[in-house]
Amino acid sequence: MPAIMWPQMRRKVSKKRLSMTSLIDVIFLLLLFFMLSSTFSKYATVPLPLGTTGAPPETPPAFVKVGVDTITLNGQAITLTNLPAALAAPDRTAAILALGPGVSAQRLTDVLTALRNVENLSLNVLVPA
Repeated sequence: MPAIMWPQMRRKVSKKRLSMTSLIDVIFLLLLFFMLSSTFSKYATVPLPLGTTGAPPETPPAFVKVGVDTITLNGQAITLTNLPAALAAPDRTAAILALGPGVSAQRLTDVLTALRNVENLSLNVLVPA
């Protein structure tokens, strides 16, 4: 015997098309977010003259202490602009760079950038433990 379908039990199958507008909006916002949050430039590198492991130099190395706001060369205060000229003496071949407490990586990078053009300078960097 065939089953009787009551009118209220019938379901209308309707096919609605999905709207692509909201999907396109979300993709556009994601694309915009990733484009604005990324960087397209390369970071600059600072070549670091490494210390030598050979015979000790004839003259004692210069001692440069870098603080948060100050720089001292052999205990005497000096500015960052005058530091390369002071270390470029012909008899000076080595320097020890000590970082004080709280010195940021940007401050160290500024000092190393200033010293990168000093010729024949062997540089040892002491990092606080």
